Amino acid sequence: MIHGGDTLSYESFYEGELVDFSSNINPLGTPKGLHEKLIQGFDTLTAYPDIKYRKLKTSISQYLGCSIDNILVGNGAVEIIDNFIISAKRIVTTMPAFAEYSLRAVAHHKELIEIPYGEDFKVNLDDIEKNIQAGDLLVLGNPNNPTGLRIEKDVLLNIYRIIEDKGGYLLLDEAFYEFCPYDYDSIQMFKEFGYKNVGIIRAATKFFALPGIRLGYACASVEKVDEIGKIELPWSINSLADIAGQYIFLDREYIEKSKGYIEKERHYMLENLSNIPWIRVYPTSTNYILIRLNRWDEEYVFKEFLSRGIVIRKCSSFRGLDNRYIRVAIKDRENNTKLLNIFRELTEEVGMI
Repeated sequence: MIHGGDTLSYESFYEGELVDFSSNINPLGTPKGLHEKLIQGFDTLTAYPDIKYRKLKTSISQYLGCSIDNILVGNGAVEIIDNFIISAKRIVTTMPAFAEYSLRAVAHHKELIEIPYGEDFKVNLDDIEKNIQAGDLLVLGNPNNPTGLRIEKDVLLNIYRIIEDKGGYLLLDEAFYEFCPYDYDSIQMFKEFGYKNVGIIRAATKFFALPGIRLGYACASVEKVDEIGKIELPWSINSLADIAGQYIFLDREYIEKSKGYIEKERHYMLENLSNIPWIRVYPTSTNYILIRLNRWDEEYVFKEFLSRGIVIRKCSSFRGLDNRYIRVAIKDRENNTKLLNIFRELTEEVGMI
């Protein structure tokens, strides 16, 4: 299982509705009123979308606080990642990380350098400096998937200085940015540099609970936007995704409510999981938690949760992790409690209470 969210493969293993903890989607659902907005826009499907996506890019630029000339859009964040990889000479990434960084590099026959994280899963500046060459594309998750860790501001600025000195390019995948506690906004941070040699990708997928819409967007320099524009596919955003992107960023109440809800549930989950004796829980800045299994392996634990109606994420498919790791999403209180109770049941079964 390279990606989460594949509950169809497991429906026959449980009588009832499965709760998907393998996919990290906002438990509050989509912004209020979006359903009606999309229904009203159904007739737009009889015509091509605006090939330049002017209204969509205006909406995104206002939300991100940058110029419309700095905006790229794509059929999900993955398409934008793919376009950046196509335009690069060599790809450098860390591991474990989102699989598509490496898979897209291989698909386009790019030389790939994968830098392993240390035990704390934090970026090592020396490793970055030793491996970056002129023309390289360094792709980093911020926060990273599956570790959940966000790059500290001073570390990120040092990475950027290395990139500048070496003549590389830094691509930050910030698909989970909105879930993180307030600290810094990389789009505002790099604005003073004109986004030279840095691109920041975000998406409607996770925070706005719209994985089926497939809407990714990015902020980059005017020169990079022009470069990517020469290789990107036309009409990659469908009309309904275009409509959604003009609407979702306006609901500030939804955005603030979602941030507060995840903050509360993250604290609840980390506090309770830390009391489970047979796991190691890693700190997280976002809406999922990486867990190391000190007893059993991912397959055994996966089946135990599945038999109780929950799908978790096995992590051995992440390069750099073995079969002792799982990842769980942070959902609503009812389902979070259900997950925690299964951990407690397994604890009682082996007499570790």
